Amino acid sequence: MAETLDIIAPFFNEAESAIAFVGLLDRLEVAVAERFGMTVRKILVDDGSRDGSAETFAAALSGSWEIVRLSRNFGKEAAVLAGLDHSRGDTVLIMDSDLQHSMDISLKMIGELVENPEIDVVFAQNDRREGSWRRSQLARLFYKLINSSQRFDIPENAGDFRVMRGSVARALTSVRDKRRFNKGLFAWAGFRQKAVLYSPENRAGGTSKWTRFNLIAFSLEGFTSFSVIPLRVISLIGLLAAFAGLAYGVKVLFEVLFYGIRVPGYPSLMVAVVLLGGLNLALLGLIGEYVWVTLSESKDRPVYIVRDVLHGNAVEQVAPDK
Repeated sequence: MAETLDIIAPFFNEAESAIAFVGLLDRLEVAVAERFGMTVRKILVDDGSRDGSAETFAAALSGSWEIVRLSRNFGKEAAVLAGLDHSRGDTVLIMDSDLQHSMDISLKMIGELVENPEIDVVFAQNDRREGSWRRSQLARLFYKLINSSQRFDIPENAGDFRVMRGSVARALTSVRDKRRFNKGLFAWAGFRQKAVLYSPENRAGGTSKWTRFNLIAFSLEGFTSFSVIPLRVISLIGLLAAFAGLAYGVKVLFEVLFYGIRVPGYPSLMVAVVLLGGLNLALLGLIGEYVWVTLSESKDRPVYIVRDVLHGNAVEQVAPDK
């Protein structure tokens, strides 16, 4: 019996690129069958689209496919988990539906996995960082900080675009973090992984859903999920401020006792209040972020809720809480 390849593709308001992406899936299915002898099953996850994306995909898809429609927008991280939960293939490929992940790189990753039985996961690593020099340096600093004092490293510029063995996909579904940071979870899970460099293609339509604010919030999600470094940095700053205050106090005492210099009162007092008050507020806010993550996990709500699943032209009503 031929091995199966499940292609997982989450989408949110991608009606403009739906037809083009289905064409890519069809070409990929033919190429996978010819090169690797695998049968392909397509699993698309509708993350609460409002532009008729699911209906457009359903009308264009062919072969073995299903569309998992979530009850609302839960975010890409949860949508990827929904796809993994519905996957049963021997091999699993995760890719975006905006055509920035090409067929050639997909085939290259599958080939690397098939040819090397010692490898469990092959992931695509962006070899060019778009945006300003400042943004690239901030990204580099982010990975350097989040990977410090860890037993594992989160690869820089690597996202969800990857292929893995079915056993790895099943293992990942056992990780039910409510506040999900897939880059960290993929690295935390371990297994033998290999990187393949690639350059993202241009979007087929629409605009990126990732705003600057979303990227900052996503980065904070990563820190609160996988690193204690922010707390340690704030603690170190507080310790340095305490030493600076102690040194200043010794200086003032020395000047009063030996030189009779009059100590300025109001300005120095305001500087101390503003500095220490700002540090305390920053620390409280950071602790609040960690507490919020802990509270979200303790509530034990499902990561996502499925509205229904489309199979061909039929609709199967389901109500799983995942």
